[in-house]
Amino acid sequence: MIDLPLSALEVAMVQNGTRAVDTLRDTTEFARRLDALGYRRLWYAEHHHSPAIGAFPPVVLTAHAAASTRAIRLGSGGVLAPNHAPIMLAEQFGTLAALHPGRIDLGIGRGPGTFHEPTARALRRGAGPTTDEEYRDDVAATLRLLLDEVALGPLPEPWLLSSSTAGAALAAELGLPIAFAHHIRPDNTLAALDHYRAHFSPSRWCEHPRVLVCVETVCAETPQEAARLAGPMNVIKASLLKGESDTPFPSPEEAARHQFTAQEEGALAAFLAHQAHGTPEMVLRRLTELAAATAADELMLVTPIYAVADRLRSYELVQQCSVPPTSPQR
Repeated sequence: MIDLPLSALEVAMVQNGTRAVDTLRDTTEFARRLDALGYRRLWYAEHHHSPAIGAFPPVVLTAHAAASTRAIRLGSGGVLAPNHAPIMLAEQFGTLAALHPGRIDLGIGRGPGTFHEPTARALRRGAGPTTDEEYRDDVAATLRLLLDEVALGPLPEPWLLSSSTAGAALAAELGLPIAFAHHIRPDNTLAALDHYRAHFSPSRWCEHPRVLVCVETVCAETPQEAARLAGPMNVIKASLLKGESDTPFPSPEEAARHQFTAQEEGALAAFLAHQAHGTPEMVLRRLTELAAATAADELMLVTPIYAVADRLRSYELVQQCSVPPTSPQR
């Protein structure tokens, strides 16, 4: 059994041939069901200009889900600091925290949220990529504004998202809990978390190091079904390996017809070895190993499965392997 709290990351994949509004409808059902299952938190990721991922602002999805659920914590995983003025982040998430006390998280990340350079520049009003110093200043300013200018009552819980040692160093410096993107850069996980714990400075936000690890998880009754459900995301990953970011999110049937090169198959197999795919027993074993290796306080599952019913079934199967309760802290 998994004895850590379980959470979820929603990346709002848009199924090939469907409309974005259909994905939005699915996100509502998804949030309600995870709330009923007892998952601790549900975060929304910021993406732009992608045919496979909806450009839905995390703050909007968080507000809608908070009004549609009862107990699960909700927030950004993450909202990307280079794309937003710190005062806007503080006001938006401060307002949400006041409306839904004890249920709102503000996960902050650095990336542009797109591989499309004109879109990235438009998000920053023509400015180039943010520097390390600019990013640090933006995060610090957001935290300061939450305390100094958002006098609405309960505050959101801030997290720093990271996929590198540099991000872990900033989380340690600012005394923030860290959410590590093991589902993106698994090779960086252990070194980054070691650095975070070794250099952590207690703060008003967090007295001790606190670690959440996000892992790609695809769970089904058989290994074959899990592999079939993982097929669409494998097509997206193979495209990204070639520098292509305009591939639609295919159905499992379309993905089954895709021809991968030997190099792509090798890269996908290497990535999969760090994630949690398979039957409940296989997923349980992998998540238990990852929890032990990282000494994580919490696991967040990202499950990029085509159909919402299959995606929810994956979360149900994993939840059945957890030690209750995994319900949100109030």
